[in-house]
Amino acid sequence: MTRLILMRHAKSSWKDHGLTDHQRPLNGRGRDDAPYMARLLAEKGWAPDLALVSDAARTEETWAWMAGEFESEPSALLLPALYHGGLRDIRRALEDRVRSESTVLALGHNPGWEEAVKLLTGRAVTMKTANAALLSHKLGWADAVGRLDWRLHTILTPKGRPTR
Repeated sequence: MTRLILMRHAKSSWKDHGLTDHQRPLNGRGRDDAPYMARLLAEKGWAPDLALVSDAARTEETWAWMAGEFESEPSALLLPALYHGGLRDIRRALEDRVRSESTVLALGHNPGWEEAVKLLTGRAVTMKTANAALLSHKLGWADAVGRLDWRLHTILTPKGRPTR
């Protein structure tokens, strides 16, 4: 089974108005939510083998807070195309980079991630920050990437995370 996690970056800061959108870092909540989501993915049996990460500061930082939480740290690739990316860019990244991995995390942004989930599964979803859509397909990557009949298992959220 082929499994794809489409996850939005954790909550970012708007405090420094001198930064471009691409440069915005995480805020405190984002730095707490990211490792929590990694632990939740692992607990649900969805630890990724590979992470495809937008090169925006907030997605890089989300991944940095997540990566060490998995039993075995997954390989990660920073991909500029995922910054303003949508389904076409996600598919291209999967086609170019994924070989034998069973579970791949694509970490990026809205509106592209919500649109990708809708196109892949036929289900409209809301992807708030740090939300992760868990999708699967019965076919291998080479055949599944171009399909629009993926199964949406659930959307994981950091809502249940204990606060400090």
